[in-house]
Parts: sequence; structure tokens; C-alpha cells
Amino acid sequence: MDAATPSAVELSLPQAFLLLATNDTNGKPEVPLFALRTTVAGAILAELHLLGALELQGHRVRVTGTTPETEFERELELIRSKSRPHTPKWWVSVLESRAEVLRVYDGLVSLGIVEHVGEKHLGRFRAVRFPEKDHAPEAALMQKIQAALSGPSSNLEAPDTSSTDDVASGAGTADATPGGYAGPGANAPGAKSKAPDPRTIVLIALLQAAGLLGKLFPDADRIRASELSKDYWPSRAVEDELRMIRLAEEEAATL
Repeated sequence: MDAATPSAVELSLPQAFLLLATNDTNGKPEVPLFALRTTVAGAILAELHLLGALELQGHRVRVTGTTPETEFERELELIRSKSRPHTPKWWVSVLESRAEVLRVYDGLVSLGIVEHVGEKHLGRFRAVRFPEKDHAPEAALMQKIQAALSGPSSNLEAPDTSSTDDVASGAGTADATPGGYAGPGANAPGAKSKAPDPRTIVLIALLQAAGLLGKLFPDADRIRASELSKDYWPSRAVEDELRMIRLAEEEAATL
């Protein structure tokens, strides 16, 4: 199947982000490794949030009574096991690791989307790469994101305060989906186009936080992108953690 008719493969948010953040040919990340690890951690939180397993109450992440089937059950159990809730940024710092990134990559390998290539130096594996094997899933993601970014900004809707289903928890709360959408298909009265689905919006927010959105879609409407991705707590946590890492690196360079 060619890129013009990409297959619809249901990927988790960490898988979708890693696929877009990895060079198709050489299999290397398009962002620094610390940004890759941090954003994958935020994507895990976002995935569990979209599945209804997590919510944000005040400034703390809390588990709900929902126990969905997910490849991130271990992370969910870790959050559930804590005696007290913590902030999204705290959880991003806890979940970010090379092991998490490699585990998500392994999932893409098992799906046949990328392949695991090891580079040897003096008989030892020095680095691993994940070049693309099947372009159709990435092409499908790119089409969805492009369609979401191409919509008119005037069609964006304020949060629905009466809605409690899907991934929104009401207007004015930190738990709302990015862009203020109450759920799939939510549209303002008289809107001319259907709102992007929450999963695509969240992926846009994560790409924006990692600094990848402008690289992948250089002609995208920046105002539209900001309206779609603003105020989503997992992506804000990624941005805050990346800001702290960069500040620490700058301070270390001046010593």
C-alpha cells in the first residue's frame, strides 16, 4: 500500500509520537534524546488520560476507577501505588527513561512498522536505530494532523461545561482536552467542519511541546496549532520539564 492510501493502524500516543519523531531512513531521533524521553513520558500520561484511567484534580494526577486494557498497565499501577498524588511534571520526570523509549520502539517493531538495527563498534553494540519499514501508518498520521491543522480557527469551540464523558471534565478545569473540545465530533453551532478527534489534537500538543510540529509541518497555521494544543496538562508538563532540563544545561555550561 502506498502513501496515498495509508492504512489505519491504531497506535498508542507514545508509538505515534516516536514514529513521527524518528527519521524514516536512518532511524535516528529528530530531537535530542532528553526531549525524546521526556515527551514519551508525557505521551504515556496522555494515553492513560484519553483511556479514562487518569484525571487531573487541581494540580495533581489521580487515578480513576477505570482500568482499561493498555500496554501501560505497569505505569498505571505505579501511579496508583503512590500514597499521595503528584503533579504531572513530577510524573514526567519519573517516567522518562531510555528503557521506556526502547519498549515503545519494540512495540513498533512487533507491528512491522520499524525495524531494530544495531550498530557495532569493536564488537560491541554502540547504538540502536529504528528505520522505517512500513510508511503507511506514518502517512495516515500525517494526513490526520494536516487535516486538523488546516481547519479554520473560527470553528474552535469553547469547552462544554455540561459534558462529563470522553476525555473532558468540564469548562474551566485543568482536565479539559486541548483546544477546548468536549469529545469526538464536538462542534460550535453553525460550524462548517467537524472538529479533529481528541487523539489527533493530543498528538499535535505533544509534537508542539517537543519542538517537532514546525519541522514536520513548516507551513502549518501557528495560531491554529496553538489553539488546538493549548492548556493540555500532559503537554504542559513536558514543556515544563524540558524547560528545566535546558536551564540546568545552561547553568552547567557557565560553571
